[in-house]
Amino acid sequence: MTEAPPQTSIHPTAIIDPLCELAPGVQIGPWCVLTGQVKLGKGVRLLANVHIHGPVTIGDNTLLYPFACIGFPPQDFKFKPGDPTAGVRIGPDCIIRESVTVHAATRTDVPTSLGTRVFMMACSHVGHDGQVGNNVILANSALIAGHGQVGDNVMFSGNAAIHQFTRVGRLAFITGNEGSSMDVPPFCTLGSRNTIHTVNLVGMRRSGMPREHVTAVRDAFWHVLRQRLPRKEMVALLEERGRDCPPVLEMARFVAEAKRPIARGLDRAALEEVDA
Repeated sequence: MTEAPPQTSIHPTAIIDPLCELAPGVQIGPWCVLTGQVKLGKGVRLLANVHIHGPVTIGDNTLLYPFACIGFPPQDFKFKPGDPTAGVRIGPDCIIRESVTVHAATRTDVPTSLGTRVFMMACSHVGHDGQVGNNVILANSALIAGHGQVGDNVMFSGNAAIHQFTRVGRLAFITGNEGSSMDVPPFCTLGSRNTIHTVNLVGMRRSGMPREHVTAVRDAFWHVLRQRLPRKEMVALLEERGRDCPPVLEMARFVAEAKRPIARGLDRAALEEVDA
């Protein structure tokens, strides 16, 4: 027997702007405040004390916990109250925990964006114009500064942070209490500030990546990314190694497209000193 979809419910203490659009099955708990053009997809749940400032679009079945604040103006001196904004777009099946903040875009054409199944734990933050992919996890107090770009299946540990305009490639891992102002290549693990220590073997294996590709990515890290090479030479070496390995070719393209410096790997002696 098919389970009946939940009924739309709005707590009498909630404040809902007439401009809001609520799909069937939306549940809005006590003391929530929705202002401006807010679109909530089917089955979206706001548990309590959630504040959303449109324009904001939230996808189906996303769950927001108390004191989450979505769509408020960017923390940018150039942005003045009332300036037009593309706002925020959050995909379906996301979990937004307590005191999370996702700020509106400074642009009028592209919103701050979270993909599908993003899990933002308590007090994490995505700044204005940030672009976050699918299946991304931000542990407690992880921070993505303005214009940050994060690929699919990236994991931020607690208190990890990236600088504005920084990119993090697919399946990368940022360890706790560390940060980067340099781009973090796909499949790599940032182990200290602006420095990658190894590759994300666990993440690659869990993603179903073939063993030979995992090995090729690891070899590319050791023989290319941890070397002190000019950018063009690094790209050329990665492209050569990526002829039969799409993930390594993905690394090459990431490095070639970078506008910021690339986080490099420690040499072996430095790694042994860290592990000691």
